[in-house]
Amino acid sequence: MPLEATMIIIDNSEYMRNGDYQPTRFDAQKDAVTTVFQAKVDSNPENLVGLMTMAGKGPEVLATNTKDLGHILGALHTAASRVGGLADIPTAISVSQLALKHRQNKNLRQRVVVFIGSPLSGPGSDEASLVKLAKKLKKNSVNVDVVAFGEGADETQSSTLKAFVDSVSQGDNSHLVVVPPGPILISEVLNSSPILAGDRGIPDEVLAESTGGAAGGAAGGFEFGVDPSLDPELAMVRRTFHDIVTLAAHFNPTGPSNVNGRRASSSSCRGPSFRILSINVCSCPYLHAISPHRSCRRFIDD
Repeated sequence: MPLEATMIIIDNSEYMRNGDYQPTRFDAQKDAVTTVFQAKVDSNPENLVGLMTMAGKGPEVLATNTKDLGHILGALHTAASRVGGLADIPTAISVSQLALKHRQNKNLRQRVVVFIGSPLSGPGSDEASLVKLAKKLKKNSVNVDVVAFGEGADETQSSTLKAFVDSVSQGDNSHLVVVPPGPILISEVLNSSPILAGDRGIPDEVLAESTGGAAGGAAGGFEFGVDPSLDPELAMVRRTFHDIVTLAAHFNPTGPSNVNGRRASSSSCRGPSFRILSINVCSCPYLHAISPHRSCRRFIDD
């Protein structure tokens, strides 16, 4: 497992109030931050993680070199009260490099994880300046992972971020993951991405097969948003739920219905019954798409 000191940079700009990621961009980002923190400290007992913001009155380090989740949660709470302004991404990355440079254990490799959910604006945010910054980070052996969502997932902006990641990467040690808006959580995408592959002990060849060699994407384009080779249990649960809904909808295409202007009673059930992975499903056309048998008094003998 990698031995690293990681600085997580979160986006606390005004754009984090948007609700295109549930419940808001900032809350979805908070969940992803705790996922990254837990993966880092679980992979090696000597790993350290810090947290800083990139907007508000300016980039600010809120927690440095800690293994305590409470410190990170406290820093996230502080950041939540300072949402506003515009993100200064180049300055934040430069500050994070200085914070990592002064780590006590010099044996820890340096890594920066940047969450970007707002437009690239301001001085030093153009592609040429970011590539120049990337070469400086590469010279100082700083690895950078970028998680782009919101405006960061825009095609034009993601291409600029890809150029930055390609310039800083040395031996495929830096990655870009783009998370488009939708029902999939940012943390779920990260769990099946190259960013946490090394911390979770996933072999490179397995990850390459599951992602098709892509540097990142929304869960690698897998059915139901989960790579079954990385999280088979979650993939099975989502597939089972999908199958249940599909079969129930087949027997009950119109949903709940009324008979002669009245909702059918439970005793009037006439639909066939079936069992999927020990989950009883009633296809009665007078009930909702999925109904436990006890609701319509039809049972299946075990």
